[in-house]
Amino acid sequence: MAEQNLPSKVVHNVVHAHYAWYIVAMGTTLQLTTNFVSQAFAILIVVMRDNFGWSLTAIVLAYSLRSVIGALLSPYAGIMGDRFGARRVMMLGGGFFMGGLLLLSTITEIWQLFLYYSIVLGIAQALFRVNIPTTVAAWFKTKLGVAVGIQQSAGGMGASVLAPGLAILLTQTDWQTAFLAIGLGGGATVFALLFFFHADPADRGMAPYGAEEGDKSPVNPFSGAVAKVRSQIFMKHAKRTRAFWFLPLVHHLGCVGHAIVIVHGVFYATTKGVSLEAATFIISIYSFSSIASRLMVPILADRLGAKDVMAFFYFIQGAAVVMLFWTTEAWQFYIFAVIFGIGFGGEMSAFLVVNRQYFGMGPVRTVFGIQSMGAGLGMALGGLVGSVIYDTFGSYSLAWVISLAASLGGMVAIITMESTKNELIPEWEDDLPQDAREQAPAPAPADD
Repeated sequence: MAEQNLPSKVVHNVVHAHYAWYIVAMGTTLQLTTNFVSQAFAILIVVMRDNFGWSLTAIVLAYSLRSVIGALLSPYAGIMGDRFGARRVMMLGGGFFMGGLLLLSTITEIWQLFLYYSIVLGIAQALFRVNIPTTVAAWFKTKLGVAVGIQQSAGGMGASVLAPGLAILLTQTDWQTAFLAIGLGGGATVFALLFFFHADPADRGMAPYGAEEGDKSPVNPFSGAVAKVRSQIFMKHAKRTRAFWFLPLVHHLGCVGHAIVIVHGVFYATTKGVSLEAATFIISIYSFSSIASRLMVPILADRLGAKDVMAFFYFIQGAAVVMLFWTTEAWQFYIFAVIFGIGFGGEMSAFLVVNRQYFGMGPVRTVFGIQSMGAGLGMALGGLVGSVIYDTFGSYSLAWVISLAASLGGMVAIITMESTKNELIPEWEDDLPQDAREQAPAPAPADD
């Protein structure tokens, strides 16, 4: 047979890839679609101040309230995902997501921003933020670091393109047209992808990628009652570990550290005389520079252990903020954005890997939901602290100090956790009833 040419090989590999890799692609697109308005909120701050005349604190308070609502609902989003299936939960989230964006197109008063952005989109945020990454993790027995790295780096690449795209859309059209387009396009994308985004390999009668013959990987989904029992017993064991309590704190401190910069960086640059168009590229640059660390950090964490890798990138995220004390020109902001993006991308991209190293293949959506609560509260606090400090003192200097301290505090908290060399609760299933345990598949019958 003639050897396949390169394009044919690529097509063959894509068509015959394990479904887990399709899950990575869909998860990346879902995450990017449901997050990009929040990631580009720094642009919305400037536009809303110009269009509606609202104060900086009022606008950022809406952002912070959205983060708080998303944070407080995250554990429940994880519980729902573990018990009822993540795809069903995300279908509900899709309704809130599309509805919230369409409602945003109608706002004229500040209370509408709080209702539509903070509450409606805050609910959607919780339902997606927990269940998208944990669905990707559920499909991988091995190569989780590679899968997470691809997902995170592609998300960063998309954000670097979409941020200036959002700025162009908002400056070239009116607010109503922009959010009607975003709501209809984004909603259609989400629902189309969720039709194929199966929450667990068992939903397709498959085993996770990398599972070997004889592995305890169910090919039939657990019933709701059994899933509830498994989740409760798993949580009982997880709570006995130091990592269970420290990981939400680590996520919280890291998010405080970068939220101050993400929410206020563009506005801060405009106060130094940088135009909005030029300042918008700060988001693009740190998003783009984060691609390398988003890709490599999960892979390094998978191979070397997540603790030391995470601590190093928390340090970079914090150290970069020192530059903002003397940054005044656009090119200086761009240099800062490159370094900050490397730390920011590495800080947030290893959490799925560290959870796998600590808790194995157990039902971790609830655990991850609690960690997401810490992250969401950190995003809320960081964004609000920055605005209150600026409105009070007319300067961001104290905000940059708090950002630095939070990132370094997260680094210290990581170092104090258990080693990632061994799973912390490998025998948790021993406390389950027999019918609630994952059973190794029966061997195939011998040929006659």
